[in-house]
Amino acid sequence: MTNRPNFLFFITDQQRADWLGCYGHPILKTPHIDAIAGQGTVFDNFYVASPVCMPNRASLLTGRYPTVHGLRYNGCVLPTSAVTFVDLLAAAGYHTASIGKSHLQPFTGRAPLMPVPDDPGVLDEAWRQTGGDYGQEDPGRYEADGRYQFDTPYYGFQHVDMVARHGDRCGGHYEQWLRERAENWQELWDSANQLPHNYSCPQAYRTPVPEELYPTNYVRDRTIDYLTARGDQEQPFFAFVSFPDPHHPFNPPGRYWDMYRPEDFEVRLPYQAHHNPIPPMRWLHEQWHGDGGQMTPETAMMASDEELCQVMALTAGMITCIDDAVGGIMDCLRDRGLDDNTVVCFNADHGDYLGDFNLLLKGALPFNSITRVPFIWSDPDDRSPRRTDALASTIDLPASILERAGLEIFAGNQGKSFLANLDGSAELRDELLIEYNDSGPRLGFETPARVRSLVDGRYRMTIYQGHDWGELYDLETDPDETRNLWDSSAHEAVKAKMSLSLAHHLAGLMDESPRARRLA
Repeated sequence: MTNRPNFLFFITDQQRADWLGCYGHPILKTPHIDAIAGQGTVFDNFYVASPVCMPNRASLLTGRYPTVHGLRYNGCVLPTSAVTFVDLLAAAGYHTASIGKSHLQPFTGRAPLMPVPDDPGVLDEAWRQTGGDYGQEDPGRYEADGRYQFDTPYYGFQHVDMVARHGDRCGGHYEQWLRERAENWQELWDSANQLPHNYSCPQAYRTPVPEELYPTNYVRDRTIDYLTARGDQEQPFFAFVSFPDPHHPFNPPGRYWDMYRPEDFEVRLPYQAHHNPIPPMRWLHEQWHGDGGQMTPETAMMASDEELCQVMALTAGMITCIDDAVGGIMDCLRDRGLDDNTVVCFNADHGDYLGDFNLLLKGALPFNSITRVPFIWSDPDDRSPRRTDALASTIDLPASILERAGLEIFAGNQGKSFLANLDGSAELRDELLIEYNDSGPRLGFETPARVRSLVDGRYRMTIYQGHDWGELYDLETDPDETRNLWDSSAHEAVKAKMSLSLAHHLAGLMDESPRARRLA
């Protein structure tokens, strides 16, 4: 066994921090993920760089904010010229694998919210759009029988087993595999064949796809195949294991559908719990009561308490399905004798409002429910259970993983290594930045929202470009973020101090790469 550690990095899609047993959820059962936490450090203040899928996943790989790495909002692409920490691992001799959802390129054929020319010319953008294959996650690549061959390395990954989209009808290699395994796959994907149920919540769908063919278990089985193959190899590995659940639609398979009961959940923070909601919240509330509907299936919305409790029960089923898959993978890691030299991590790419203020999904309102996510680091050098209050961010992952592998980070990295905080200490940073950019106007905004938040452990302050209103919450006295102090005269000094700090953070977003090669 090499002295360099392996890395097994689990990541889920749209899972807030408090929806795990080890983070204190009173109903949800996640014994396998909890077991990882019981042998590692649990981060209680881990935040995303951006609370939507694609920008934050790109920040995870690059250690850079969306403004800098270029994948600013869902629907953009991460430039193929971007250096990722996976590139550095591969260059240092690691075998690198991405199994499951990647989402560094668009994986639907849907048009963007803002119109673009059908045939854009080379000078229609501020940058020449040259080089790179940006269609490898496109659904058209997987229509043929057999297996689509990825052009690797794919952002540093030498082995790619792609699962695109969400729910029970995922694309990518999973779709090709399903067509080979299930002669009746078209029937399984026909909405007319969904199983009977009495749920009325948005996007509830009782899938006829059996558990063994469901995407979560595909990711489990392909990971087990990968670990089994690596067990006899001296070469260290980095395995990025990415589940497309518990993202909507809400369709846990088989026994997971009714594993939890809606009546066991509650909407702890109804809309009325917020004392002074900002305009987008009021707009969403009006749309809800006016039957305004959603712009897209991904757009944040409000729902009734009954509907939200149904969503919670189905979400819990999807998370327990993931937990069981994690358990199977961890059993394989131990059976292959790999656990004594493998760092195991668990993370999520962003959260879900999941009932807070009657909200559902994610969007421009950066409440803790979508910006604070679980992060667990279990290291073979010390499996002692610990917790840390250190403020940490998605952008800190590359520096931390590379330091653990004995490698230097590249120029232009904007994160910090948190390895010194694994003993439970909380001295990593005083504050952190969170970005949100939208691809089009929604939630009552007349132009695409540009949102920046600063979190310092005590307060969260948020500005919305072009608007004189904003948000300021005292997380110590108001951890549920129910009382906006933006207009509070007693907090003018706090707002002024944080505004200056935020300005310094924004000034520091200049790309430091490439470095100067000589004096002018």
